[in-house]
Amino acid sequence: MKLITVIRKTQPESRYTKKMGVLLTKVTYIKKAILGIPIKTLHSYRMTYYGEIKECRNCSLAK
Repeated sequence: MKLITVIRKTQPESRYTKKMGVLLTKVTYIKKAILGIPIKTLHSYRMTYYGEIKECRNCSLAK
């Protein structure tokens, strides 16, 4: 049994951008876990309609 693992999880979220307004997109989180308990988020990104991968820091969660 491994003590430290990396978990990748994709879930739909609503994001807000100035150009497009409210946007429903799939966001992927990469988290570090110790004994199956998530400890720290290492990276989060989203895929656009055109297939580009963008950072989640570029768009906010609220209006």
